[in-house]
Amino acid sequence: MNFIADESVDKSIVDCLRKNNYDVIAIAEMEPGLTDTQVFGVANESNAILITADKGFGEIVYHQNVVSSGVILLRLSGLSANRKNSIVYNAIRKYGDEIEGSFTVITPGIVRVRKRK
Repeated sequence: MNFIADESVDKSIVDCLRKNNYDVIAIAEMEPGLTDTQVFGVANESNAILITADKGFGEIVYHQNVVSSGVILLRLSGLSANRKNSIVYNAIRKYGDEIEGSFTVITPGIVRVRKRK
């Protein structure tokens, strides 16, 4: 499973996923300052699931009907880096097959996976 991490994603999450053998391209390392549409384009070109903390991507997926390999929206503000890493890693391990092609929201207590039709 391949991922694109938007600039809004903590570096510790990127490092944690890489350490656990996931392929993650971090926009912050690659080309900071891309617009949401450009980031979405990179994710689609790479056939990768986009990880973001930016709610604007929901607008792109749902209101502009842009098809994607999947989006993971993180709602984890205020938590420690270790806690965020654990929540994201465990959610991806548990829901991996389901998140492909879906819009997934990860919060401290709930993971919601919504399949795109």
